[in-house]
Amino acid sequence: MPAFPYSTTHGTTSASAPNVTVVPPALCLPVIEDEFPRQLHEYWPKLQERTRTWLLEKRLMPADKVSEYADGLCYTDLMAGYYLGAPDDVLQAIADYSAWFFVWDDRHDRDIVHARSAAWRRLRFRLHAALDSPGTHLAHGDPLVAGFADSVARLYAFMPTTWNTRFARHFHEVIEAYDREFRNRARGIVPTVDDYLALRRLTFAHRIWTDLLEPSAGCELPDFVRRNTVYRRAALLSQEFAAWYNDLCSLPKEIAGEELHNLGISLITHEKLTLEEAVEDLRRRIEECITEFLTVEKDALRFADGLADGTVRGKELSIAVRACLANMRNWFSSVYWFHHESGRYMVDSWDDRSTPPYVNNEAAGEK
Repeated sequence: MPAFPYSTTHGTTSASAPNVTVVPPALCLPVIEDEFPRQLHEYWPKLQERTRTWLLEKRLMPADKVSEYADGLCYTDLMAGYYLGAPDDVLQAIADYSAWFFVWDDRHDRDIVHARSAAWRRLRFRLHAALDSPGTHLAHGDPLVAGFADSVARLYAFMPTTWNTRFARHFHEVIEAYDREFRNRARGIVPTVDDYLALRRLTFAHRIWTDLLEPSAGCELPDFVRRNTVYRRAALLSQEFAAWYNDLCSLPKEIAGEELHNLGISLITHEKLTLEEAVEDLRRRIEECITEFLTVEKDALRFADGLADGTVRGKELSIAVRACLANMRNWFSSVYWFHHESGRYMVDSWDDRSTPPYVNNEAAGEK
C-alpha cells in the first residue's frame, strides 16, 4: 500500500473520492494543506518493509502486533516524509530509531500505568549506558535496550565523533525528561504551562530530530551555523509545531488514558480554560508557529545563500543548510498527515479508549 494513497481535503469526502483522508474540522489547517505540499522519499516501500522486519528481529513488538498494526501506525511514513534527500541507509537507520522511540514511549506509558517504577528505573539507567557504549549492549536481554543500541550504533557510523557526542548529550537529556514525566505522573502532578513547554521540548526530542537533519544532508554543520539565530528559530518552530499539533490531536487519547502531560491539559488545569478554550489556544499557538516559520524561512534561506562565499566549503555548507531548511518545511506536512493516517491516534476505534491495541502490557525486560 502506498504511503500517500489519498487525495487531500479540508474535511470532506465525495462519491468520486471515497478514500479521502478526512481531517476533522477542529484539527484542519488549510495553510498546511495549501502551502506545505506532501513529499515522500523514494525509498519508502523498502523502508516500511525493512523497519517491519527490524521490529520483529529485535523483538520490539510481538509478531501478531507487528502483523496487524505496524504498517497502519505509519511510523516509516513520518520519517520518509521528513528526511528527504537522505541516503537510503541513513533513512533506514533513522526510521528504525524512530520506530524504537515510539515503542519506548509506549513502554514508558505502560510502566507508569502499571506502577512499574523499579522496571522503569532499570530501563532508564540501561539506556544511558547503551547511549554511551552501544556496541556493548547489542545483545542485551531487554529488547528495548538492544534495539536502541543497534539503531544508535548505526547512526553513529555515519557521522564524526563530534556529532555523536552532541547527539548523545541531547538524548541523555531526553531520557532524564522522560524520568521527570514518570515522576510527575506517579505523583499526579500536572505541570504548569511554562514547565510543560520546557519539558515538552525534551520529551518530544526537539534537538534530536534537528540533529538528524545533518546526516540526512551528509554534512555536520559547524557551531556558527547551528547557532545562527534564524536557523535555530526555523528549527525550533518546526519542532514546536509538531509537538503542539501532536498535543492537539492526542488530547482525546490522553484524557481517556488519564495522562497529565499535554499542553491542553496544563491549560485546563492551571489556566482554568474549558476544553473548547484549550483547543482554541492550542490552535492559535500552532497557527502562529506556521506563520512565523514562513517568515523566518526566508531569512534562513538568505543566510544559507550567504554561506556560498566562493570556496568549496562555503558551497558545501550552503547546500547542506538549504537541505536542512527544506526538511524543516517537510516536517510540517509529514507531521500533519501522520496524525490523520496513523492508527496511533484513532482512539475511537479502540475497544478500550485508555489502552492502545498495539501496545504490550506485559512487564517486558523484567526477566
